Amino acid sequence: MYATRALRMVPTKRMMRLPREEQSAHTVSQRLRKLRQIPAELIPLGVVVAFAIFAAGYSSFRKFTVDKNLRLARQNRKDDPAEHAEHH
Repeated sequence: MYATRALRMVPTKRMMRLPREEQSAHTVSQRLRKLRQIPAELIPLGVVVAFAIFAAGYSSFRKFTVDKNLRLARQNRKDDPAEHAEHH
């Protein structure tokens, strides 16, 4: 019986390692030149996502610092081992 093509486990061309480019982006100027390869349609999407991440971070930080009703630590905790054992 012959092995099927899926069971031979031979890597396809997509799975094989591609040769490294001679000038991969390793300096700031080369990385800035690589930004030109980004399609123009994705730039507004990047701006919106960056703003959303900034707004979420700002609102979370503000909530933790300004809200007085928010409990960030346990309060009125009794160090009674007997009471702790009852709950488990």
